[in-house]
Amino acid sequence: MASPTSPRGLIPAGLNATVVMLRHGESTWVAEGRFQGQGDPPLSSEGLRQAELAAVRFAEPAAAPALPVPGRAPLEIRHSPLARTATTATLVADAIRSSPGAGAGMTVIADPRFLEIGQGEWEGRLATEIEDRWAELLAGWRRDPLTAWAPGGESLPDVDRRVRASLADSLRALASLSTGPATHGSQVLGYGTTSGAEPWSLIVGHDGVFKVALLALLDVPLTRFWLLPFALCGISVVEIRAGRARLRAHNITEHLGPLETARRRDLDAERSRSGAL
Repeated sequence: MASPTSPRGLIPAGLNATVVMLRHGESTWVAEGRFQGQGDPPLSSEGLRQAELAAVRFAEPAAAPALPVPGRAPLEIRHSPLARTATTATLVADAIRSSPGAGAGMTVIADPRFLEIGQGEWEGRLATEIEDRWAELLAGWRRDPLTAWAPGGESLPDVDRRVRASLADSLRALASLSTGPATHGSQVLGYGTTSGAEPWSLIVGHDGVFKVALLALLDVPLTRFWLLPFALCGISVVEIRAGRARLRAHNITEHLGPLETARRRDLDAERSRSGAL
């Protein structure tokens, strides 16, 4: 029987660690409004800039406002092998290792178990086409994804099984370096925290598969699949204390501020033009 402090046996008992999720940057298909699934478009120019800014953020986690991650490089960067995630992960790994002595023991793992949810016949198609051709099925997917999904696509239980297997491997690796239970095991943020030297891992993945992973870590039913969205190059942090997981932060995107500033500057310049000049 699974321990009450370990969601269905997924999290090792007594584990103190952190799992960080980073969604990839914008791909060319996202920019075009296409369903992606396990299709393999590259990052768009905007997505590449997003990934570069995320990489800087992980290379300088203590810069204000500080990221809520331990004060050491991650044990591993585990990523989906698709181009949009692999490129994002490589940029982050290179940025971390650019600091003297940082990331020396960090491993980078391409893990197919973190591929995005397979969307079958929907992959590569415009959202507008899917809404026209599969309106009823798409509505069912959005209403109850446990009973409806893309033709030829993956079911959520199948995705859940592969994601849990990958998480279990990562959590076991973290447990081998964990300092054990905190001296004061409060589950209230700011109380009974560990030293900040506990191990952590970074997963670079996709919106759909991250929804499944987060529910698994927090022991929330798959029926809540649509509960939390994951922003492009947004950072989410799950802290595990004494074997219990809690969502510390979700969709941190402050590092993308320079892109928003540039967009506003371009918009202001456009508005200031006279006529068609």
